[in-house]
Formats: sequence, structure tokens, C-alpha cells
Amino acid sequence: MRIHAIQHVAFEGLGSIQAWASSQGATVHVSQMFAEATLPTLPTLPTLAEFDWLLVMGGPMNIYQDEQYPWLPREKELIKAAIAGGKVVLGICLGAQLIADALGAAVTPNQHREIGWFPLTVRHPLLEGIIPNGTPVLHWHGDTFALPPGAERLAESEACLNQGFIFEGRVVGLQFHLETTPESLSLLLDQCGAELEGGGHYVQTALAMQGDPQRFTTINTMMASLLNSLRAGEQDRKGRVIPLKGVLSKALR
Repeated sequence: MRIHAIQHVAFEGLGSIQAWASSQGATVHVSQMFAEATLPTLPTLPTLAEFDWLLVMGGPMNIYQDEQYPWLPREKELIKAAIAGGKVVLGICLGAQLIADALGAAVTPNQHREIGWFPLTVRHPLLEGIIPNGTPVLHWHGDTFALPPGAERLAESEACLNQGFIFEGRVVGLQFHLETTPESLSLLLDQCGAELEGGGHYVQTALAMQGDPQRFTTINTMMASLLNSLRAGEQDRKGRVIPLKGVLSKALR
């Protein structure tokens, strides 16, 4: 199993996904897009033949800031190609917005900034049994995406209708964070803590966000369960056998 991850900033890495990948014996390669400023050329992105899964992580930039982040157009093309090429594609926060954009959905400012632990309402069988309704999960976003054509809504929250989607059973976007660990949240607060200023009904304090360590164990377990489900679905698709009758009929055409 070959995983390629796109990391947009140094302080938003794979979090608990790294441990899951190691447990699966997967190889993980990362394109560090934030290193672009120190390179004479744009970051190297893989060809489709080089990976099985594409992970698109979060970041404080917006999907429409192509001039400020000149690697964005190339990343968008890779996401489109991975979807068209039948890969498993998972995006988190900014990553989910980029996938939604690749699938033709609008990405716009959300009515509310949503930063902190807020409950989800699950709307799809993929998350049933993984995230009990009303479970607080970690959010950190100001934008939102429309539901892409042909996709199904996974969940919603009080502050944001589209908290996730699934397309063709293998392309998943999560607006919320299940991969965050105490360490990765500390990095995020250090770098983006100014976004908490001014507060708001759906913006918690840093103390509130870090106050219950058990919450991280809970969401990381959910992340592993979701990844297991995606891998089981991938193995099922690869293991499907075309009935002999179907093979013969195609051969005779």
C-alpha cells in the first residue's frame, strides 16, 4: 500500500494517520508544499503510478489563492487526476475543500467560523458505528464547500451543513479533524492562535480546546476506523470478479 500525502504547512502533518499507516505496513511519501519558498522550482508531485492513496491535508490558505501559492493549480490537477484514475482520495479541512473544488462544487466562506470541539450529526452509513451522533470532534475552519454533484453528505454540525462527503465510495472529504493529536493541536495554536481572537459562538479558547486529553484518543480511534473502512472498500473493489457470462458477452461484441 503506497500513500502519498500533500502537506501544505509545516505545522499540519498527518497526525494519527502516520501511526495507522505504519500499522498497515504502508509506505508514506509526502510533498511538502510549504517548502516551495526555499526551492528553485515548484515541489515535485508524483505520477498516478506512484501511489494508491492520496491524502490532502489542511492549511490556513484558501483554495482560490493561486497567485499567492503558485503550487495550488498543479495540486488541483493532481487531485482531479487521482479521482479520475480510481485512487482512494481523502482530504481533511482545506484538503476536503480542494477535493470539492475538483469535483465541481463551490467553496465559499462559511456563515460562522468554527474552531473547537463541537458535536456532529452523522448522515451516512460510512460514519455510522464510527462516530456516534452528538460526539464532539475538532473543527478549525472559516470556509465551507457545497456538496459536489454525485456525492453524498457524511455529516453536519450546527455551524456548518456540509461537514463531509463521499464520492464513488472512495473519495472522501472531511471538514473536521479526526487526525489531530495533542502535539499537533499545540502546533496549530502556536501558529494560528490569532484566529481565536474576537471569539464567537463557535470559537473556543485554547484552554477549552486542550482541556480534555481523552478527546484526542477518541477521535484518533475514529480516524483509524474510517481508514480501515476505506481500505476494506478498496480491497473489495480490487477483489471483485466479473462473472464469466459478462466476460464472454464482452468478448463477443
